[in-house]
Amino acid sequence: MRAYYTPEQIRNAEAPLLNSLPDGVLMRRAAYGLATVVAAELRARTGGVAGRRVTILVGTGDNGGDGLWAGAFLRRRGVSVSVLLLDPARAHAEGLEALRSSGGRVVTQCGPADIVIDAIVGISGRGPLRPDAAAVVAQITAPIVSVDVPSGVDAETGAAPGPAVTADVTVTFGARKPVHVLAVPRCGRVELIDIGLTLPASAMASFEPADVGQIWPIPTASDDKYSQGVVGILAGSATFPGAALLCVGAAVAATSGMVRYVGSAGAEVVSHHPEVVAAPDLDAAGRVQSWVVGPGFGTDEPSAETVRRVLESDLPVIVDADALTILAGNAQWVTGRTAPTLMTPHAGEFARLTGSDPGPDRVGAVRDLAARWGVTVLLKGRATIIADADGTTFVSDAGGSAASTAGSGDVLSGILGALLASGMAPSTAAACGAKVHALAAARAAHGPGREFAAPVSASPLCASISDAIRTVRSLTDGSR
Repeated sequence: MRAYYTPEQIRNAEAPLLNSLPDGVLMRRAAYGLATVVAAELRARTGGVAGRRVTILVGTGDNGGDGLWAGAFLRRRGVSVSVLLLDPARAHAEGLEALRSSGGRVVTQCGPADIVIDAIVGISGRGPLRPDAAAVVAQITAPIVSVDVPSGVDAETGAAPGPAVTADVTVTFGARKPVHVLAVPRCGRVELIDIGLTLPASAMASFEPADVGQIWPIPTASDDKYSQGVVGILAGSATFPGAALLCVGAAVAATSGMVRYVGSAGAEVVSHHPEVVAAPDLDAAGRVQSWVVGPGFGTDEPSAETVRRVLESDLPVIVDADALTILAGNAQWVTGRTAPTLMTPHAGEFARLTGSDPGPDRVGAVRDLAARWGVTVLLKGRATIIADADGTTFVSDAGGSAASTAGSGDVLSGILGALLASGMAPSTAAACGAKVHALAAARAAHGPGREFAAPVSASPLCASISDAIRTVRSLTDGSR
């Protein structure tokens, strides 16, 4: 898995090195790594390094110092380096002296450049760019390499409350920070420079595709349809029969166990998925090992009664869509449960559950809801946030917006229900399911071997689940 560390954790990890190394060594170590990445970027974009032009936007403190020292290293490789000091009186003195000694120039405006280095604000910065810095950044047309974090973007939450840098590449030191997964469109490609930190347990993590492939449930020689997990789907209505088809179809594709459907769309479900066992109501459903309740289900009194009964069971339950609306006024149905509960709201449903939208600190908001209700919460988005009641947190970046389409959430719920039925822990199921869901959307959008994507709906997304699972499994070491 890929780990992410808060600015406070990074500062605490740096402290022993700063105390044990000669003054300035750690900064120069970071700056050399930054210069190496910039040189590689110059070569990739322009075909060379010497004679190319780099402009560095320098703020105050150590972030500016990193940029200045990197400029000095780039000068040694023949790069023409110009520096725009946004606060000259507070520029890092040693870094500025090194830059000047190497032949770098201090300028008063940002001229033409092959690459611009954003060394304005570091991981301790808060709030948007100040007007003078924002005005400079707005005029840049060259590729931008940000130092540690795009300036104006919060390192811990990924929020950008005002003017901020959008980087092509972000070079970070020691460890990745939450911003690097929470605000991927702002960060661009992230390059990690090892500066020798000893790190504690991470604040959050994300599953890599190979991690997902390694633990995805695949039948063994001793498995049968029951041992692999039986998931029950309570979805769809006369108004939204498609929700049942999408949710059931995803569950069928996700694992090799068994799917039972309960609801009014039984005939449509079986006509599309003859392997599914359909029942008209909960009493006739038969035995399952997890439940999915809510997609297209309705919010009337009979629907609410079904949600209550399912949550009274001792089985893992996925609560989605209409069931979340019902649950907003009946939190007591889940707060006392001992079996796993996984709630999967989008931002609007989150607001109905809590009385306010997630706000800029989406991770903090999800952790708070999970802790207060004693559940696992998956907040949907480009960066999907998953938190357990104990604070364990995973983030899954979708890599794009192909899954932002009607019915996509119904597909995700079916995947998650099947994984829970297989015995997977809720937060692990959520992280794995979100990754495969996003990959399936991307594969559906691009099609086989095509360079350009097209808009995609939930049906081809669902049809691409098996291909997505094969893809993540192909990345493993072959031990399963």
